[in-house]
Amino acid sequence: MIQNKNSYSTGIFIIGILFFIFGFVTWLNATLIPYLKISCELTESQSYWVTFAFYIAYFFMALPSAWVLRQTGYKSGMMLGLFIMAIGALIFIPAATSRTYGLFLLGLFVMGTGLSILQTASNPYVIELGAPESAAKRVSIMGICNKVAGAISPLILGSVVLKDVDLLEVKIAGMDAASKAAELDALASKAILPYVIIMAALVLLGLFVRFSPLPGIDSREENEKTPAARRSIFTYPHLWIGVLTLFLYVGMEVIAVDTLINYAQSLGISMDEAKIFPTYSMIALVAGYIIGIICIPRYISQSGALMTCAVLGALLSLSILLVPAGVSIWIVALFSLANSLMWPAIFPLAIFGLGRHTKTGSALLIMAIAGGALLPLLYGQLAEVPCIGRQLAYLVIGLPCYLFILYFAVAGHKVGLAKRH
Repeated sequence: MIQNKNSYSTGIFIIGILFFIFGFVTWLNATLIPYLKISCELTESQSYWVTFAFYIAYFFMALPSAWVLRQTGYKSGMMLGLFIMAIGALIFIPAATSRTYGLFLLGLFVMGTGLSILQTASNPYVIELGAPESAAKRVSIMGICNKVAGAISPLILGSVVLKDVDLLEVKIAGMDAASKAAELDALASKAILPYVIIMAALVLLGLFVRFSPLPGIDSREENEKTPAARRSIFTYPHLWIGVLTLFLYVGMEVIAVDTLINYAQSLGISMDEAKIFPTYSMIALVAGYIIGIICIPRYISQSGALMTCAVLGALLSLSILLVPAGVSIWIVALFSLANSLMWPAIFPLAIFGLGRHTKTGSALLIMAIAGGALLPLLYGQLAEVPCIGRQLAYLVIGLPCYLFILYFAVAGHKVGLAKRH
């Protein structure tokens, strides 16, 4: 923990910049999905491989990231993560030049790999940066940095790669194969400049972090001789329930943002309007974080906030079939309000009482971010089933997820703990 006020402020500022970058890069996927669907001529379900390639990196890289950070330390590890993300952005150049979907997915996986290192480093860093009793406040501040960036990034990328795309779709519908390929090649090339800029910014930020006065933190060693230290991590059922809960929550958070443009277009909304909907969803997330800062723990506990959010998510899932199709798009955007307080609540409840297993438990929870890889892919498959479709798919996936999250909030986070106290 850092005692010096200037060092504390410096740490908060630099990590805030990193969380802004997390959000900016992560929520670009909401724009990439419809963009690549058109430029690479994909089906609905194929387009959601974007989220799969990006988020599955967390599953494979969370535990290796912890090892990397032990070798490099926080500052060098954060720089490495940013450099790896820059390599991922670089891959977008040959991907766009050749209009090869597989290369786009490779670039996304590499960016996700860099982000997994950054997330594994920065989340515990934020907690250790100051007093434990103020950790929730710091996490909320970082969350706002993340989501504000997420609100901005689809607008910026969308204004470049999705500009006049409605006219383009009408235009290419009547073209021969060669002319159509030329137009789609031109569309794909629009991604080159934004990702060159992103690559350069990531390299510069990596150098800034490495040579910045980012303060060190004290490592709290656990007592290896206590009974808790001798237990296996498999003797903590509440952690494993928490991992599944986080998996489901992240999946729903990604669905609530990254499917919006495709869904809006299916309702007859023009691309110029549709591309703004992810920003509306991110605004709902920011609003939820602000509510959390004000209300937790003064007016409501973490588990109570999680319970409230889960109930809201379940009600929204049910209501999506009870409103006209044109209104349902706003229900999907409001899922983000229900999702907003879930990460700050699930994470601490799941790692409570783990002792020396806390770091491993944290890595397992980072791996659960893979929910953002698999559930949107499932949504894409269900959306193409004639008897289900896009609108009903939100209910089929959302209701079971939110009911399980409700179970964790009410009872799941206590399983196995009572007999230890």
